[in-house]
Amino acid sequence: MTPALPQPQPLSLPEYLLKAQRTNRFENSPEEFDNLRFGYFGETGGLLAAIKKSGRDQLTEPQSALAAEELGDALWYLVSTAHLLGISADDLGEHCIRRLRQRFGDNDRPAVLPVSFRQIDGLLDTYKEGWDVDRIQQLGTLAHSAGNLASITITKFEAMSPPLLREHFGILFSEWVITCACFDLRTEDIARGNLEKISSRWPGDERVYPAFFDSDERFPEYEQFPRIFDIEFIVRDGYVVQSLKGVFIGDRLTDNSNEEDHYRFHDVFHLAYIAYLGWSPVIRGLLKRKRKSDPRMDENEDGARAMIIEEGIATWIFNHAKRFGFYENVQVGKLDYSLLKQIQSMVEGYEVAHCKLWQWELAILKGFEVFRLLRQHGGGIVTIDMHQHTLTFRPLPAKP
Repeated sequence: MTPALPQPQPLSLPEYLLKAQRTNRFENSPEEFDNLRFGYFGETGGLLAAIKKSGRDQLTEPQSALAAEELGDALWYLVSTAHLLGISADDLGEHCIRRLRQRFGDNDRPAVLPVSFRQIDGLLDTYKEGWDVDRIQQLGTLAHSAGNLASITITKFEAMSPPLLREHFGILFSEWVITCACFDLRTEDIARGNLEKISSRWPGDERVYPAFFDSDERFPEYEQFPRIFDIEFIVRDGYVVQSLKGVFIGDRLTDNSNEEDHYRFHDVFHLAYIAYLGWSPVIRGLLKRKRKSDPRMDENEDGARAMIIEEGIATWIFNHAKRFGFYENVQVGKLDYSLLKQIQSMVEGYEVAHCKLWQWELAILKGFEVFRLLRQHGGGIVTIDMHQHTLTFRPLPAKP
């Protein structure tokens, strides 16, 4: 009999708030309150839109799966808004529990501090047999409460007495909790999933790169990427050739387009994937570093399908970047989140799926930074450093 895995410690609201605030990009800005309250309204609207589309398009994906991410994002905005107004996480949880007990006709009694999401889930489980809340009706209630939050200015909130303010947000939070229950979702799972998402996208000072996919422990050196190497991009008669230590690799590349867009330099994106992700089936094949000692890795991770996926990602991002000046003015932390999520879904099931969204963002933005330099200088030398996770450019030596 397989022993049960130990259950993690309950996630408390104060702990969630502490971790969530590390990713508050609106903090101390004049628009912070408006961004937070409108963010909650927007995520609630996103939830309703996702449920509508699932019914309209008859999607097979369960509505609970569609709701989970939207509810997690809504939680972040709601807790952050309450925190901005001086409501502690425990106060928010206590007033939520009090509201739920009133709704279920239970006696009021003090909540156990610190208030945890598991405590809230346990309260809901107690009354599950008598559960009579209609999902659609509850979504309407949630939307109404989100609209109410969006309509009240910070001046009006600051004019409220502290007990009234805490009660107001306790009601908002309780409606969020009941909505989770309507989708058979546990609030602790939603909160943990949201923390995992935001740490993957905005890690702050906690960036930790995973181990190399072709580490010494698993593969011989001749099946590993060189940890530091230079690739020369040389332009000849309108096409680009690449050289590693004086040896040409790959085919001659042109734009393959009716309009000049310098796509012939696009292999720099694959090099960026090596620097920041430790991954590129395309370059692994060009360098003849496929992991043939493991037939499964050779066929699946280094095979044709993985190469096609990588080329598809590079082409799709390139077309997106063209519309935005090849990301010249996009700062780290600002790249379109939906784009990163789409990439994550495209590599699902492959080793690179273990990489975080912030790694993909760095690979993309740094790759385009060097791409713009290659385009500007008409070629150059690109250095890939897997140890330092950098991609750098220098011009080719002047011809004598």
